[in-house]
Amino acid sequence: MSKRLAASFAKAKQENRGILGIFVSAGDPDTNTSIKILDGLVESGVDMIELGMPFSDPMADGPAIQAASLRAIKSGMTLRGSLEIASQFRKKHADTPLILMGYYNPIYRYGVELFLKDAQAAGADGLIIVDLPPEEDVELCNPSQNSELDFIRLITPTTLGDRLPHVLEKASGFIYYVSIAGITGTKSAQMESISSAVNRIKQVSDLPVVTGFGIRTAEQAAHIASLGDGAIVGSAVVEIIAESDTQNLSAEDTARKVSDFTKLLADAISAHKPE
Repeated sequence: MSKRLAASFAKAKQENRGILGIFVSAGDPDTNTSIKILDGLVESGVDMIELGMPFSDPMADGPAIQAASLRAIKSGMTLRGSLEIASQFRKKHADTPLILMGYYNPIYRYGVELFLKDAQAAGADGLIIVDLPPEEDVELCNPSQNSELDFIRLITPTTLGDRLPHVLEKASGFIYYVSIAGITGTKSAQMESISSAVNRIKQVSDLPVVTGFGIRTAEQAAHIASLGDGAIVGSAVVEIIAESDTQNLSAEDTARKVSDFTKLLADAISAHKPE
């Protein structure tokens, strides 16, 4: 586990709470606003940031994050540009973990070895690549083992039986539990099923388990974070960015609206202690 991730989980554990992760797309709706949003996330108390690498065909994502990717691409965002945003973020924020999340096609075109080198140089802590199952480890997971980047695995409600330890064999950093079967932002997670899944995962792995997909409110985030080691919120944040873009708000006002919401999430998680 990267030093920044380890420190973030350790701090949350000491404070008897889960961590809060927030997903945003790099360059959404433009580079300047995106950078200000990231700064605001740190100021609002977010523990970890997932920076989406925009892709034209984000098949695991619902309408909100698909639209975020398209806004970013329309404004000129590329994989190289995403890494530049990550680099600028790291220069200002030495301690907040930054996870790059996306799809393999842009990485393949960029070049795997070059991508791993540049992602590390940009200050990224880990990778979540949605469309690379363990059967495709030769593409990116295996090469990443020689880097300092954690390779974070996604576990879904349908990852059962012998499949679970197989998927987690080379996982590092933390485990991302996808709380719903389907795409992002379209359903709400069921608390009972999350608790059961987290317990099932912890029987085969010592890594922290963080839950995402379907978390829209501060109350949901707080409860879900208490069931495992944290919660990740994406679509609800991206929708605020979309609304601000529609209203032609300034970069500063957009970042403020996002940070006001994420502070509510952070405060709720801090106040909600595990049972």
